[in-house]
Amino acid sequence: MSDLGSGDEGISGGSKYNVANMEGSSSRNDFDSSGKGGGTVEQELATKMLQIQSKRFYLDVKQNRRGRFIKVAEIGADGRRSQIYLALSTAAEFRDHLSSFSDYYASLAGQNTGPPNTDNLPEDGKLKSEMMIKDYRRYYLDLKENARGRFLRVSQTITRGGPRSQIALPAQGMIEFRDALTDLLEEFGANDGGFKGDLPEERHMKVDNKNFYFDIGQNNRGVYMRISEVKNNFRTSITIPEKCWIRFRDIFNDYCDKMKKTSDPTTADINLPTSASSLK
Repeated sequence: MSDLGSGDEGISGGSKYNVANMEGSSSRNDFDSSGKGGGTVEQELATKMLQIQSKRFYLDVKQNRRGRFIKVAEIGADGRRSQIYLALSTAAEFRDHLSSFSDYYASLAGQNTGPPNTDNLPEDGKLKSEMMIKDYRRYYLDLKENARGRFLRVSQTITRGGPRSQIALPAQGMIEFRDALTDLLEEFGANDGGFKGDLPEERHMKVDNKNFYFDIGQNNRGVYMRISEVKNNFRTSITIPEKCWIRFRDIFNDYCDKMKKTSDPTTADINLPTSASSLK
């Protein structure tokens, strides 16, 4: 059975490669630091290229001021390009899932050596699924089958904004892809560094027509809080390192206290003169 072309289903709407389209123009990915606007320099540390049927896959280990990560790019026979980003620890988790998916695929191949029987497929075509979570990113792994064959679709979503980006890996190439990931992880490791415990859950607050989201994440520099304002599908964010949370809180509390005194008439007159003689 051939998997040729099986990964064409649902690949980012068929859009050409564009970082802004993949990650959202108002919410840039932590890994996406091309230097535009922020002056961040991105360094490529290693790369691997895999030719799997009619597709090429590039696995690039990169580094910027936020740390190291792996960019996986898929280039189809027609030149269309899709990509996802993986923290090193997520890449290690993905590698382990690839072993599980490969074993499952091998068991299916042993049961049926003929062409795919689409009559017996689940309605959504999914044969096996897993999910990975890293900070505010979610990854959905779906082994699927259609009339052209079986393939693994890997989708990356960003919590609270940004479109889904995804790649599709022909099932016959999962072992080769896993081995390439293993080689890179053996060289660069799978430790993201930073906080080792469980991070607090995200929080949400709505004020009028605006939504505010509070997300806790970590990278090689440590733990941080991202505060995002979302209005009419437009998102702006600030990132506050954990080491200055207390100072940030104290400044915010000071403003709250001052505004409360200004707006509360019972406290606003406390320091006012009580008589005309006191003005002399």
